[in-house]
Amino acid sequence: MRKTTFPAILATFVLCFAFWVLLTWSFTMQELIAGGVVSLAVALFSARFFIHEKAFWFANPAKFFSGLFYWLCIFPIELVKANLNMAKICFTGCKKINPGIVKVPVDLQSEYGQAALANSITLTPGTITMETAEEDGQNYFYIHWIDVTAPSGKEAGDAIKGTLEKGLRRVWK
Repeated sequence: MRKTTFPAILATFVLCFAFWVLLTWSFTMQELIAGGVVSLAVALFSARFFIHEKAFWFANPAKFFSGLFYWLCIFPIELVKANLNMAKICFTGCKKINPGIVKVPVDLQSEYGQAALANSITLTPGTITMETAEEDGQNYFYIHWIDVTAPSGKEAGDAIKGTLEKGLRRVWK
């Protein structure tokens, strides 16, 4: 079990409280106090599970804006491309697809970066990140791909990850 640190509690509290304000969109004193109490309780019990690395990485403006750029620009473009490809597969008939599981190398070392990449890949139609593994210091994803067009790890990784990993590398190295 990881030790809970004050920076981890504080960072979790800030994120929970910001989420509370965004959900309620109320700035009355009663709502803010209730949100603060709930956010503090959540932070005290869950910070050790959420914050595994630097607690205030989001306070770095370069990383914060790189993250915003990724989630508002890079990911939606890749999502639309994957949806169009999936629509093409569906409308032309699914007889010519070649489903399979590929082992893809991942260059992100951060747990958060790997989780964001795995979720981004899984959210795009036609791919599901099934497993993550580390072998000899190299991280890999096992991905079910609906139409395997490149059998090798590097080529398959370039086709599946596209610009997703490059965008996330600016946020998490």
